[in-house]
Amino acid sequence: MRIELPEKVKTILNILINAGFEAFAVGGCVRDSILGKEPKDWDITTSARPVQVKELFSRTIDTGIAHGTVTVLLDREGFEVTTYRIDGEYEDARHPKEVLFTGSLLEDLKRRDFTINAMAYNEQEGLVDAFDGMGDLKQGRIRCVGTARERFTEDALRMLRAVRFAAQLGFSIEPETRRGIEELACSLQKISAERIQAELVKLLVSDHPEEVRTLYETGISKEIFPWLDAMFRTPQNNPHHIYNVGEHTVCALMYTPPDKILRLALFFHDMAKPACLEKDEEGIYHFRGHPKEGAAMTRLVMRRLKFDNDTIDRVASLVQWHDDNPPLTPANVRRAINRIGQRQFPRLFAVKRADTMGKGTYQREEKLAYIDKYETMYREILEKEECIHLKTLAVSGKDLIAAGFKPGRELGRLLEELLQLVLENPECNTKEFLLEKAAERE
Repeated sequence: MRIELPEKVKTILNILINAGFEAFAVGGCVRDSILGKEPKDWDITTSARPVQVKELFSRTIDTGIAHGTVTVLLDREGFEVTTYRIDGEYEDARHPKEVLFTGSLLEDLKRRDFTINAMAYNEQEGLVDAFDGMGDLKQGRIRCVGTARERFTEDALRMLRAVRFAAQLGFSIEPETRRGIEELACSLQKISAERIQAELVKLLVSDHPEEVRTLYETGISKEIFPWLDAMFRTPQNNPHHIYNVGEHTVCALMYTPPDKILRLALFFHDMAKPACLEKDEEGIYHFRGHPKEGAAMTRLVMRRLKFDNDTIDRVASLVQWHDDNPPLTPANVRRAINRIGQRQFPRLFAVKRADTMGKGTYQREEKLAYIDKYETMYREILEKEECIHLKTLAVSGKDLIAAGFKPGRELGRLLEELLQLVLENPECNTKEFLLEKAAERE
């Protein structure tokens, strides 16, 4: 097995080896290289202690020196170089109480999470694969190094990482590893919101977002996303749906481009359905008000997961408006753009299409034709540069004040009335006409 190492990685390895130390590329970069993917980062493990690494390279940063990691800078590009180590006892299901340096590569590899991430390589010795990571790559499976119970007891986040890697690589989780997740999922409650957020986003934007289902099947969602459990337990006895809420969400995700905002919006879009479930006299299920309630729930959950405000606003807005279907006249579409906000388009159309594809075949063609026409009208309005918000109204508050109107709430109401007039009749968007209309109101 030969891996083509970048020149800078070769340089770092050779400097360490020529100084009498062992050094290897390790972990994800080795895995991705074997899979024919371009690694995002190249990590290096070595028998050299941090102080010895710092002596060998002119430019270094103490990235995590207490844990043995020094970042070596070559032409402004950073490479993490970490001393072989043994992790001490884990106290919080996430971090070791202490780190012990070792001279043994094997001891270092033993502490890693999955066999596919526990391979090392350099050009002198080739591939070091003590736990059959190559076999698991060929079989397409995620398997813990050693016992799953021990690995997951050390670091509970590894359970979520197992699902994420399965989603990114299209692999399955090996049975013993899966049983370990089912047994220890409760310890995920100890993991920080930021780390859960990061793994969730990576899972959702992967090639296999359907692995969201595994979160439910293994008991992970029961601990950290309980509303997802409720979705999988909520049927949709309705002509428009053939799946329960959870399966519909999975299906919709599979029809969504791998865009972070889109995938998050589809993940959350029906989260309020279990709480909004109503059954009519004929036994048909309805979920009235679920988009608005879902938007509120989305904001709450995303804040708990420490998402930034802009991402929260974009996702929650798409959740709120995903089921908004105005009658398709130019005036109604202009009002919809004004009501929803232009920046949500064209993502809103992508959400609507994925939602439709995830429902079933009942009236599917008609629904997709509606979305196509909606989008066509939206684009025509933009091309014509028709007024769709106050910023493009031909008069401003300053213009009205200059015409003798007093500042205050009444002025704001007047501007909104003029905007509604223009949304209905875009040809009215001239300064002269609107000032005249404003004068009539006085």
